[in-house]
Amino acid sequence: MANPQAASGRGHGEDVVAAIVASAHGEPRTRHLDAAPLPSRDAVIEVTQLLRELMFPGYFGKLHLETAGLVHHIGALVASVRGELYEQVRAALHHHATEGGTTGPDVASIAADVVDRFIEAIPAIRATLATDVQAAFDGDPAASSTDEIIFSYPGVLAVTVYRLAHELHVLGVPLVPRIMTEYAHSLTGVDIHPGATIGGSFFIDHGTGVVIGETTIIGEHVRLYQGVTLGALSTRGGQTLRGAKRHPTIEDGVIIYSGASILGGETVIGRGAIVASNVFVTRSVPAETRVSARNPELQYRDRQRRELKQEEPIDWNI
Repeated sequence: MANPQAASGRGHGEDVVAAIVASAHGEPRTRHLDAAPLPSRDAVIEVTQLLRELMFPGYFGKLHLETAGLVHHIGALVASVRGELYEQVRAALHHHATEGGTTGPDVASIAADVVDRFIEAIPAIRATLATDVQAAFDGDPAASSTDEIIFSYPGVLAVTVYRLAHELHVLGVPLVPRIMTEYAHSLTGVDIHPGATIGGSFFIDHGTGVVIGETTIIGEHVRLYQGVTLGALSTRGGQTLRGAKRHPTIEDGVIIYSGASILGGETVIGRGAIVASNVFVTRSVPAETRVSARNPELQYRDRQRRELKQEEPIDWNI
């Protein structure tokens, strides 16, 4: 005997499917049909993980590497990266060309050239990452070794993925670099746009809540703490602001403490400046300047309501 509820459910399900299909046909912004294939997010993440192995051999993926086997291991990794990254770059370039209404570019040869140039840049990226790891170790007395930093620091993971994605961004690859940095964002809470320009010896301590916008420029030996925003002063212009310098410039040796917001494309934080916690900066700061909000008046009393003197700290560690 047929189950009336099951039959009713089947009928209702068919109605729902028809409604969803109709909404897909009616709303092109939330569907991708009869168009050039998009890159695979899962495949891009897999390539990112392989690249992390290339950045730090012996830490991720195959462990217990020996010097004698390094050439074979690196060769196999490069071959895997080359093949998988090529497919994703080709898909991204083809999609970008068709979305723009052009069909002329030979995306296959362009993708092959881009991937070759990217792989050639890997030694330089590794050299810069070595300075980032050292900056993290030098700047954090809680770190016991650079091994600990490479394995576990979210800021180093976010910066590693950013440096790889930035190289692809510079090479003109659409979509793929942003997928990479948003993957790192989901793991670490650190949101770095691949278009940002960041010098060596860069350290993000703790990490969570850091935002670095697309047109940010950061010099050498800069340190950020959690919750820092390097953002645009206003985004009311939307797409009309595309390509404009909207985010600040941070010069060499700057330290920016937790919760600070530095906004605006014309804002420059001068060399060696220190920006204290929870300040809101929208204009340039001279070199070797300390920027802080006026401290609130705090009152300390014992249980008999007698006021206690509290010395203010000269400086602080986080």
